[in-house]
Amino acid sequence: MWAYLDGARRAEDRAAVGAPAPGIVGVTLDGGRFDLADHAGRPVVVNFWGPSCVPCRDEFPLLVEMQIEHAADGLVIVGVLTDDPPEPARRFVEDFGATWPTVEDPDRAIKAAYRVAVRPQTYFIDGGGIIRSIQAGELRASDFARQYARIAPTAP
Repeated sequence: MWAYLDGARRAEDRAAVGAPAPGIVGVTLDGGRFDLADHAGRPVVVNFWGPSCVPCRDEFPLLVEMQIEHAADGLVIVGVLTDDPPEPARRFVEDFGATWPTVEDPDRAIKAAYRVAVRPQTYFIDGGGIIRSIQAGELRASDFARQYARIAPTAP
């Protein structure tokens, strides 16, 4: 179940471990449309980042590697551009070879719904749309492995 939040948000409607992930609908850096609800049933990693953020830059290669490693699981990675303009982000994504969508958040509504306090901040969402883990700060390989285990699909 994906929660779609519109207008004024109550504190209890915002992102928290064990709660439905707030909806993410928007325009991506390449001009496409993104809707988190389209990925229901799949494990999702939502990463709030910006190219001026040094820890964001440091963790980007790990996300590229994890997307490849967990492709068979159906892993979806989505970036949310936070506190930086789109053009440097476009160049950054191209330079690092990231293939996942990055959604622009010009009015910071997505950032507010997810209660983003720092960059990077990453959310691990299971196939049912429930936030199972939140990482504030740079992800390391051990962090990713531990938190991804909470959302990875189980074998039938």
